[in-house]
Amino acid sequence: MLIIGCGNMGGAMLRGWIAAGRSPSLFTVIDPAAQDLPKGVRHVSSTNALDEVFDTVLIGIKPQMLDSLAPDIRQRIAPGALVISILAGTMTPTLAALFPDIRIVRLMPNLSAELGLSPLGLFSPNLSVAEREALNAFVLPLGTPVWIEDESQMDAVTALAGSGPAFVYRFIDAMAKGGVAAGLPEDTSARLALATVEGAARLAAESSASPSTLAQRVTSPGGTTAAGLAVLDAEDGLSKLVEETLKAARDRGRELAKEEKT
Repeated sequence: MLIIGCGNMGGAMLRGWIAAGRSPSLFTVIDPAAQDLPKGVRHVSSTNALDEVFDTVLIGIKPQMLDSLAPDIRQRIAPGALVISILAGTMTPTLAALFPDIRIVRLMPNLSAELGLSPLGLFSPNLSVAEREALNAFVLPLGTPVWIEDESQMDAVTALAGSGPAFVYRFIDAMAKGGVAAGLPEDTSARLALATVEGAARLAAESSASPSTLAQRVTSPGGTTAAGLAVLDAEDGLSKLVEETLKAARDRGRELAKEEKT
């Protein structure tokens, strides 16, 4: 497999595959800035350092770099190859125009791919059922594949699944700061906030009950949890804030697609 651009996201995916048992020798990385790659991974700084073509290619560069790098990338793609793009906002017609005669997949993971816990939003206009199943098996070590049938929804997938961890990290940080404001030492509050979110997320993932139902189970009428939820729920403040956050991230994905064309 050829990985073109191995920054934070590409690196997380690479480490996830290797942690799941894939041999490092199966991967070739083109990235002049890549550092601390797993031992055994072939690393070159440019396409000029290669003379072979690849049947599976992951493109993880910045979307704004795609047009300028596409001619060099084309030289390393075998006819009929599977090309997986993790570029936010870059639509499959754009990819098809730059890389003809290939099978195209858009994939939106997040950094939890390194742990095998990433949601994996997938879209392809030209994969058969059997090819989808094969791709599911290929990416399964990174997390949970979820196929999207309407490509216009991929920007929302990017906002929720791709950018979402950053929003969760901000919430953990806010919880920790709130604990300090309530009277806890900073270190103690930080550890409690992280453990609370970790445990709650794991329970939500493993429970058959919805998050809303789980919240109700924690809440006693007139109790401490009810008092806190009354603040979060006032005028749907939390819901509105999250909606606006995801819409902003979604809209930026759409803007990135437009910037590529200018």
